[in-house]
Amino acid sequence: MSKVLVAYFSASGITAKKAQMIAEAAEADLYEIKPAKPYTDEDLDFKNKESRSTREMKESIHPELADKDAHIGNYDVIFLGFPIWWYTCPTIINSFLESYDFSGKTIIAFATSDGSSIGKSLQSIKNSLPDTAVVKEGKMLTGTQAYGIQGWVKNFML
Repeated sequence: MSKVLVAYFSASGITAKKAQMIAEAAEADLYEIKPAKPYTDEDLDFKNKESRSTREMKESIHPELADKDAHIGNYDVIFLGFPIWWYTCPTIINSFLESYDFSGKTIIAFATSDGSSIGKSLQSIKNSLPDTAVVKEGKMLTGTQAYGIQGWVKNFML
């Protein structure tokens, strides 16, 4: 059986809750991706074109990580979770992916959003990985959705 990690970035706690559900269903380890400089409410104001998160997304700025202790080499399968920002994954996800060797790993993306799709995120993720990594479209987890997570996770564990 594969060793599984659920790595996630969560700005508001929503993605963290989904990551915990997936980790329980997969009997996986859990790792939170954190920026070296935590985001404030002002940083996350997407209506403000000068906010930190908006600038990072528009200018493809990859923020520094708080740590690099994920021990990716210990895992075969990584569920990778994030909120959708500006129709794609936050650039801290690229920072995370570019900080480790994901050669031969299977990455299963999952995201949270109230209205966007996960589609554009997959290309951004693939651009930050070696060709030998396999990226699978996971699931968009919206609202309080918990139904079906266990069965969905088990499909990837076969």
